[in-house]
Amino acid sequence: MLRVVESRDASSIASIYAPYVEQTAITFEYVAPSAEEMESRIAKVSAAYPWIVAEEEGEVLGYAYASRYRERAAYRWSLETSIYVREDRRGRGLGRSLYGALIPILRDLGIVTLYGAVTLPNPQSVALHARFGFRPLCTYDRVGFKMGAWRDVGWMVLRLREQGDETAADGGAPAEPVPFPDYVRSRPDSLRRWLDQSPRSRA
Repeated sequence: MLRVVESRDASSIASIYAPYVEQTAITFEYVAPSAEEMESRIAKVSAAYPWIVAEEEGEVLGYAYASRYRERAAYRWSLETSIYVREDRRGRGLGRSLYGALIPILRDLGIVTLYGAVTLPNPQSVALHARFGFRPLCTYDRVGFKMGAWRDVGWMVLRLREQGDETAADGGAPAEPVPFPDYVRSRPDSLRRWLDQSPRSRA
């Protein structure tokens, strides 16, 4: 089942994330965050944006969330997505389930553009993003050094709505994005629909 993250998930999420930090170049962090640090990150993201977890029999198996692409005000309609699945559950459709809920929720919030950053090579991640309509945008060559080598990062982009389609009193500026906590309170049925309709993982 998919649900919105809770602070009690911090330890499980930290455990899922740690092998990616310690054993791969998928993330450029060098030190795996503690459960306490992960709880702080969850709180910061969840104050404005969705963080979704996949759970089975009480165990968190993966998660996906969106965060600000850049901090300056004009970027607020653009977000970066992140997704991680527990090592022993990769390849079973959890990534599809998580993105299948996260992306339409972000569209409901009024987000215009999503970006995904993928350390290359990573054909599974590239394929997952492409499945949901992300297209290659650019590659940052040799932008990070980890696990004994310089790493390239490919950026992918997904337009949730075309810029210029918005109509507003102030000359066509897009409507302000809806903070996720407001969406949870005002549109619980929509949230539940996306969480329930997301593709199920394979056992």
